[in-house]
Amino acid sequence: MQKTKLEIPHGIGEGALTSYIHTATICTVNLESYQHFYGEVMKMQLDKVAVSEEEKKKQHKFWNIPLDIDYDLYHCYRATVPSLIQLRIIHLKTATPHIHNSYNSYETGSFSLGFPTSSAKNMDKRMQEFSVEAMAPMQLGDIVRADGQKGQYLETIYKGPDYLHCVGIERVNFPQLAPCDPVDGFGGPGYSAFVAKDSDAEVAFYTNVLDHYILFDSVWEAAEGGALGVNTGTPFRFCGIYAPEAKQNHYLLLDFKDGNMVDTGVQSCIPNQGLGMYSFNTSNIEEVMKRAKANKIKVVSDVQEVADYILGKGKACILETPNGLYVEIFQKS
Repeated sequence: MQKTKLEIPHGIGEGALTSYIHTATICTVNLESYQHFYGEVMKMQLDKVAVSEEEKKKQHKFWNIPLDIDYDLYHCYRATVPSLIQLRIIHLKTATPHIHNSYNSYETGSFSLGFPTSSAKNMDKRMQEFSVEAMAPMQLGDIVRADGQKGQYLETIYKGPDYLHCVGIERVNFPQLAPCDPVDGFGGPGYSAFVAKDSDAEVAFYTNVLDHYILFDSVWEAAEGGALGVNTGTPFRFCGIYAPEAKQNHYLLLDFKDGNMVDTGVQSCIPNQGLGMYSFNTSNIEEVMKRAKANKIKVVSDVQEVADYILGKGKACILETPNGLYVEIFQKS
């Protein structure tokens, strides 16, 4: 298989076992909504990937997609900032269940992609021009760092395709959560969030298996009229997990504590429609597998040789997190 000509950093810090989130895989039957939202509105590029029938058969087996489900493959990215999360879009020819039934934040599973920007007001203006609906009006909030430094943030959660939340966020007086285009200020995807029923087990996967670290972990209370749309005052665990040395493409975890979380009954994995897999580069795939087995993590596909348009040629495996998300681990040849 050919590889993209885009020079994408591997994202593995010096001496680290795994990278930040390198790629997110999304399945859909509605390609047009992605071309419009991510391509036209969010100013990303969307390329169709040529896949031979022989290559597709290997993908079916490796990605655990039934052979009777045909698809086309697309690569979506921000060309001006290639270090951001790449999107692998699987355009299904056959409908599969939706991971989410609505934008209800209480629904468990993959929740959002984050789009840091150096101008939240310009982003919001563009969203309104394209009639993209927001969960709530833009919010202004305070940031207080551990060292006492104070700042503010502007945030809006928008409704993306297939009930995936897309968060526009600007940090005032602080560096953005991920690099942005130096010309128009647009950025992202620069992080992703997940709503977990068993947050302890999910955190343990990222820290014990991937060797990531917790940057922050506390219980917040939902603000009145907040974009999450949950009951005012609802306590929820808010945890940020980063790869070593990484300052972008991190993982956020939410766990609502009021007993109202909703399990749709559809697993956050491909080929179900929505965001169903993260991909991480690794410096040692055998060590990741050793850790996975020691922590009793389900192995969906064992280590094997792969050739991927975005990741390249190498060895890869697929694991399943305790809350059902697929995680692809890739080591370049």
